[in-house]
Amino acid sequence: MTTVQRMPDESARSDLEQHFARFLARLAGTEDAAVYAAAVLACRATSSGDVCVRLGDYAGRPIAALDGAAPALADWIARLRRSPVVGAPGEFRPLILDEAGRLYLYRYWQYESRLAEDLLARACEVQEVDADDLRRGLERLFPDPRDLEQKRAAAMAVLRRLAVISGGPGTGKTYTVVKILALLAAQARGRTLAVALAAPTGKAAARVQEAVRHALEGYARDDPVRDCVPREAHTLHRLLGARPGSVHYRHDRDHPLALDVLIVDEASMADLALMAKLAAALPAHARLILLGDKDQLASVEAGAVLGDICGGSGTSPQFAARLAAVTGDHDFETTHATAHSPLGDSIALLQRSYRFGADTAIGRLAAAVNRGDGETALALLRSEPSGQLTWRTVGARGIGAALEPVLDALADHVESARRGAPEEAFRRFDAFRVLCAHRGGLCGALAVNQLIEAGLEARQRIDRRRAWYPGRPVMVMRNDYGMQLFNGDVGIALPDPDAEGQIRVFFPLQAGGMRRISPARLPEHETVYAMTIHKAQGSEFERVLMILPDELSPVMSRELVYTGITRARSRVEIWGTEEVFVRSVERRLERASALRGRLWQPR
Repeated sequence: MTTVQRMPDESARSDLEQHFARFLARLAGTEDAAVYAAAVLACRATSSGDVCVRLGDYAGRPIAALDGAAPALADWIARLRRSPVVGAPGEFRPLILDEAGRLYLYRYWQYESRLAEDLLARACEVQEVDADDLRRGLERLFPDPRDLEQKRAAAMAVLRRLAVISGGPGTGKTYTVVKILALLAAQARGRTLAVALAAPTGKAAARVQEAVRHALEGYARDDPVRDCVPREAHTLHRLLGARPGSVHYRHDRDHPLALDVLIVDEASMADLALMAKLAAALPAHARLILLGDKDQLASVEAGAVLGDICGGSGTSPQFAARLAAVTGDHDFETTHATAHSPLGDSIALLQRSYRFGADTAIGRLAAAVNRGDGETALALLRSEPSGQLTWRTVGARGIGAALEPVLDALADHVESARRGAPEEAFRRFDAFRVLCAHRGGLCGALAVNQLIEAGLEARQRIDRRRAWYPGRPVMVMRNDYGMQLFNGDVGIALPDPDAEGQIRVFFPLQAGGMRRISPARLPEHETVYAMTIHKAQGSEFERVLMILPDELSPVMSRELVYTGITRARSRVEIWGTEEVFVRSVERRLERASALRGRLWQPR
């Protein structure tokens, strides 16, 4: 297995990085080039997804910011420690250098340390739980012995302030959450709990709200759980009270959220800064339940929080005994108490997929990718007889010709958009999606979207001289709190019968129905027949076509391939070259951070 750290690209120094480094040089009153280079790298690291810079990865290497090689590690660290702009952990300086040679921007060191403290403080047992009532509730809600993983997870979430439930698609995370709320409602003894349901993006929030509403259909109208389930899911930014133009939110440690339970879906998409602010804004008595898939791509911004939280394992003997008492499961494995982090008692890993069983083609492919077994994954793609999996060797120059069969499905979508209801247009559009590893380049989403539009025009289905034609799908690229449109929201341009057939962009509402917005009022947006795999997180489609680049790039990893594969419910087709696919699956993406070590240090 190859581990890949997303190192900043030293070849292109941004004005911001240079100005920041020069500003620190002026503060320090020194022209030490080693301090300047370290400041550039620390600034650049956060924009590349890292929380800090591991100086050992750069020591002795050529660095553009120095116009030469970086100093040897010991010398570099010594020079930084002498600088007045570099402090040790706990000091208030622009740059923080820890004992392991990790260099942080102060703000990110603070995010990381405070998040670790908040999570560990919340990883404790709730003493006021009625164990007999919980045991009866678990027996009633989980009668099927095959649901033992979910039963354990639900018991853990009731018994502890922090619950992290990780599992791939179809492992029953939402199904389990509704049962958790039913158990908590029973424990509340008639008191109405203040519960919030949230996700990092608008699309993910809409999906979890729909999934929860569907899961509630099996409960009676007078069941107390219905009073616990919020009517609407929020984005995390909206929940915290985002302030335009500010990194601060209305809710923080001094102005906490008025909640008893907070459920966050698609937690892998939440970056370090956002998760730190969320944990700080939650009152001490509240339960925090994080749902996600630890094997998916991490956030676009700095950090891989869910992966770090799930980076250890093991339940203490004491908590295992408490779980056994309420679940009846006495086969639960435990760690030795002397090597235990309290976080271990707050994590449940769901491995049994109700959608992708071990015997399904997509399930076998996802498992091979997660193991880093690229050759087996490629063999599965090539040999699957059911049609669930397809592999095509397609280079960048051959994408246009290869897209011809794809255009048939998209042409049907455009045609139906001209005469069908908005709900039907979305149903057809969400049945299939093209996913790309990159946004730019010959194999990227921008280029593929242009090829698709050109093909549709050649079939006389659209007229590209008109920017807004019926059926054009667009994705919002920037949050607009005034319009309540958020990065990742997808709309479709359709004739509006209530506006004399004029084109409006329709967006699904979380509570059902559609919003109609004039194209002129949209924030920054792009056509989205094809989208990046990053942007597809939090979404599901019936069929997926994944297009990989000709050459290996820093973003190509097993996490990216796994995320793309698991967006599909029934069929996956992958285009690319064998070498790039196999090598991507063999690479694991690593982000520089000390969060995992902070969380899993034995207590």
